[in-house]
Amino acid sequence: MPDSSPPPTPPVSFPEFAPVSTAQWQAQLTRELKGADPASLRWTLPDGLTLEPFYHREALTALGGLPAPLPPRPAPCRNVVALSVPAGTDGRLQIAQGADALARGADGLHFILHGDSTPFGVADLAARLPLAGTWLSYTVAQGPELLLARLATAAEGNPLRGFLRFIPPAGPEGAELLAFRQALRQCVELARAWPDFSALAVNGTFFGNRGGTLTQQLAFSLSTAAALLTELPAENGASPSLADVARALHLEVAVGPSYFPEIARLRATRRLWATLLHGYGLPPAGAATLPIHASTSTWTQTTLDPHTNLLRHTTEAMSAVLGGADSVQVAPFDCLYQAPNEFSARLARNLPVILQEEAHLDWVADPAAGSYFIETLTDELARAAWAEFQALEAQGGMAIARGRALEAVSQAGLDKFKRIATGQDVVVGTNRFQNFQEKFDFQPKQLLRSGDFDTTRATYPSEVLRLATALHFERRANQDKQATLVLLGDSRVNEDIAEAFWHLLHPGAPVQPPMPDIAPDSYSVLFSKPDAATLMYARPAQFDQLARVVQQVPSGHVFEIPSLITSDLATLLEAVRVFGFQEFVVEGHHTEEVLARLQGR
Repeated sequence: MPDSSPPPTPPVSFPEFAPVSTAQWQAQLTRELKGADPASLRWTLPDGLTLEPFYHREALTALGGLPAPLPPRPAPCRNVVALSVPAGTDGRLQIAQGADALARGADGLHFILHGDSTPFGVADLAARLPLAGTWLSYTVAQGPELLLARLATAAEGNPLRGFLRFIPPAGPEGAELLAFRQALRQCVELARAWPDFSALAVNGTFFGNRGGTLTQQLAFSLSTAAALLTELPAENGASPSLADVARALHLEVAVGPSYFPEIARLRATRRLWATLLHGYGLPPAGAATLPIHASTSTWTQTTLDPHTNLLRHTTEAMSAVLGGADSVQVAPFDCLYQAPNEFSARLARNLPVILQEEAHLDWVADPAAGSYFIETLTDELARAAWAEFQALEAQGGMAIARGRALEAVSQAGLDKFKRIATGQDVVVGTNRFQNFQEKFDFQPKQLLRSGDFDTTRATYPSEVLRLATALHFERRANQDKQATLVLLGDSRVNEDIAEAFWHLLHPGAPVQPPMPDIAPDSYSVLFSKPDAATLMYARPAQFDQLARVVQQVPSGHVFEIPSLITSDLATLLEAVRVFGFQEFVVEGHHTEEVLARLQGR
């Protein structure tokens, strides 16, 4: 019988091109720059890592040779649709939506259960979708072992596929284990015989969606995993064992739009996971099978010019797939301000479908392998993250030194806010290339009042100023006779306002704008009157007292500070005077002109 196998592929070579040395590349680079310093092309990440303008084969020599590529994934990156189940509901609507999504391109579902998971209709889920054959995952805030036991019963002994993520109220899973250690052990035991189900989560999104750098996200995720590996195994040989806990883990990451660094971060993750397993005496080969679930970052989403989120999500999903994630979850572009809807859900679901069916990103295992640039960046991120991890472990790890980790993440977020406010970091459609004719698909007043509006994002300070300004001009156009106070935010917004004033007075000025002499904990407030608007600032206690008086809240009652206060003009004028609010002034210039500028007027 003749051999029907294809002939071997000859090695690729281009003999007509002479090899080019690093010195020749550098000389060409110098010529192209026409006298400019090549160092000016270096790129510094928020982590402090410096990326060179080009890399050559010597970069691999510095790494000790070509690193081994990541092993092929057992299946293409799974396209997962997230479905939020409101507290107190049975999720029947979301189950129906999930079944429809699976019929239209999704590969798995992720039910995010708010509040008590007891009402969730597990029987309805099992009747609608075969639990053993469908990749289904769940996020719960309480009673993870109870939900998993109900799912196991409904599956009638068949193994489940997917993951369980328990989000305790206090922080990442490894931070306070004593309160729920037994519940997580039960989850590991229930899922022991399910090879395609991960009962424990290492929630790296906790750090990524609060502004943590890539190094911090990786290091603190490792520290969370270390806490779980240390605390969850039972003593005296009882079950679950250390190996059981390790097999039950999966990692969740939030992927941002920084394309190449995100690919390198995911590749570095598997390398460091192998090192972590080795440190616990487990086979490092287990890193190859660590399930990584990637979701598009909420930290980088914007309310202004929201269709730009589609572009961000595209690069984020591509980084996830090329970096070796096992599943990817793309958020709808308008989820910050819209209820779930068919249009944006379909676009989010189809994005990974296009990457797989049209771009064929699943055809190559570890496509970044061998890249001088990405291999070097992978190594540098891994080294920096391991050093950060060791520093935290030396202070007691996530269980004891959680405050240090969260403080570091908070500082990284504040640095990002500052870079956006001063224009060092560009956010398309928000602080640069704005659409000043944009018509909002939402009511700014309702959004600012909503308790669900995500205020933790990188662009929130810039957005809230624009939204409050739009609200003022809308009220003025409608001849609204009421007066309104809009709480814009804290010192982060003060910096954004100072930046807006500065560039109005000094267009194109490269220097840092001077900050007015304002207490660092002061709130920024927009006082919108029928005929004008005034930017003001006040200490938190001043704003709290004014809000209580105007809204007639008795002293001593539990009171959530509102973001919007409306009353008649005379009342608010007197309240502002009595409680000592001050106008925000830069170099003698007041509010209306800068607000008009922010709206492109």
